[in-house]
Amino acid sequence: MTAVHHRYATVQGRRLFYREAGSADAPAVVLLHGYPTSSFMFRHLIPALADRYHVIAPDHLGFGLSDAPPADEFDYTFDALTGLTAGLLDQLGVRRYAVYVQDYGAPIGWRLALADPEAVTAIITQNGNGYDAGFVPGFWQTVWDYHREQTPETERAIRTALSLDAIRWQYLTGVPDESLVSPDTWHHDHALVSRPGNDAIQLALFRDYATNPPLYKELHAYLRANQPPLLAVWGRGDEIFGPDGARAFSQDVPNAEIHLLDGGHFLLESAGDEVAGLIRDFLARATSAR
Repeated sequence: MTAVHHRYATVQGRRLFYREAGSADAPAVVLLHGYPTSSFMFRHLIPALADRYHVIAPDHLGFGLSDAPPADEFDYTFDALTGLTAGLLDQLGVRRYAVYVQDYGAPIGWRLALADPEAVTAIITQNGNGYDAGFVPGFWQTVWDYHREQTPETERAIRTALSLDAIRWQYLTGVPDESLVSPDTWHHDHALVSRPGNDAIQLALFRDYATNPPLYKELHAYLRANQPPLLAVWGRGDEIFGPDGARAFSQDVPNAEIHLLDGGHFLLESAGDEVAGLIRDFLARATSAR
């Protein structure tokens, strides 16, 4: 069995949990999770990569086993989460790395790349959006409405995303065989976002999500200028970030490798072996070329 270490580090006065495996001398791969999960989503992928790579998967502040200071004591923004992630990587001595982004992990990964383009050796995006084309309108209208105006009505609508049924929907929508997805996943995530005060943390990040699309123009310029090796592996049945979001990367990185697989938002839960195989093949070529 691959040894996966479960560790904590204090960054900017905040205690961050992270999973780590593989040799520290190997090429680094940083895994950035989305909402409403944590590095728990990578529990199977980490050992599948650790024989060749130094794998690091942090829990964002407010998620998983990392600290979750109240929203009135910490300004939960994607800029702030990026700063903490950069601080953790600096503390671990990780200067260059491939990055895997999913959902919330994408705007964090994009900010890291924009701040230090030379640090990112390759990009793997698994339902991690970087283009307006990726937004599925029916889902996102509730988020945009809440950002525009915080009223009892818009808050009531956005709070449904915190419910067990909504989290279950994220895991199962678009999955051809729902029996492949363990119910542990949505119960685990729901328990953590249901901790006292965590609702205010999530509401703050829902409001701040609208700061991400304005970064896309800068992201696209970075992609065109740097042409990083890029793998987009996407659950085609995702009703949050649709497959057009995967295809769009080829506009700026013509050699991007795009794979639309049967599955949903959390593709690793139903097609983990296939995704891991694609990643291993991609990284073997990407890391040897850079």
